[in-house]
Amino acid sequence: MLSERRLEVLRAIVQDYVGTEEPVGSKALTERHQLGVSPATIRNDMAALEDEGFIAQPHTSAGRIPTDKGYRLFVDKLAGVKPLSSPERRAIQNFLDGAVDLDDVVGRTVRLLAQLTRQVAVVQYPSLTRSTVRHVELLALAPARLMLVLITDTGRVEQRLIDCQAPFGEMSLADLRARLNSRVVGRRFADVPQLVQDLPESFEQDDRGTVSTVLSVLLETLVEETEERLVIGGTANLTRFGHDFPLTIRPVLEALEEHVVLLKLLGEAKDSGMTVRIGHENAHEGLTSTSVVAVGYGSGDEAVAKLGVVGPTRMDYPGTMGAVRAVARYVGQILAES
Repeated sequence: MLSERRLEVLRAIVQDYVGTEEPVGSKALTERHQLGVSPATIRNDMAALEDEGFIAQPHTSAGRIPTDKGYRLFVDKLAGVKPLSSPERRAIQNFLDGAVDLDDVVGRTVRLLAQLTRQVAVVQYPSLTRSTVRHVELLALAPARLMLVLITDTGRVEQRLIDCQAPFGEMSLADLRARLNSRVVGRRFADVPQLVQDLPESFEQDDRGTVSTVLSVLLETLVEETEERLVIGGTANLTRFGHDFPLTIRPVLEALEEHVVLLKLLGEAKDSGMTVRIGHENAHEGLTSTSVVAVGYGSGDEAVAKLGVVGPTRMDYPGTMGAVRAVARYVGQILAES
């Protein structure tokens, strides 16, 4: 276990390196921070931190910089989440309140996160597999052609055209709409197949084929939409950090193009807890020089998706964590009110 003084020295090194982009020496620490000890003691503390792998010396006679291990200790023990100012919170709320639908919410969220953190922003669409049904609408387009409209609790809308084997009357359509909604509204999509499996049997023989077709299309929609969707913004922000990436940022850009990689980084959105993955904690080789800050968002206590940012390990962790958390909270409020 590190002493409190050495933890303070590590905190100071991280803060100075993030702020100045320059390796930090003992003289600079003495001048900038009230650590209450002599420069010689600080040099000893820095030597101990280096021996334990929390800081490293990039060049001979240079100052020290934090390692992945040092950043991890900083995030876990030393970094409080920096709260946003009242003007910042109002700006977030005003910007997101102007959204007209779910696509607009996601698009605005990506732009906002990228602007607030000056990193690459990643927002996952709410997954249907973790959503509940708000309403199922059935519309007659022609005597033997219907439109199915599925609306989720997160505001997601899916539409499907259905060609029936025979004409389906308006009364039968209204009956099917009512019975279907009575069974599935407010229920999770994972529960829907079992809830509707015996529905065709409750209709007249002539209508059972159409009812079965409608249910097949509904269930196919669930399967098709289990593929997660992501939106990415602010990739150009990486160009500001070229010197933070060994040799080139190309591996980072290539990794960001692979949505499967990003989904793994965000993790399963089972809760709204914040996760921070630093450097080599990211399994993908192209992202070992980056950090990922992600948090779940949703319309209730349970997260329906995640959002976050990707940037260099030399990151303002308290500020980034505060911005990501605040944006997730506002997006969740919008979904709850939609």
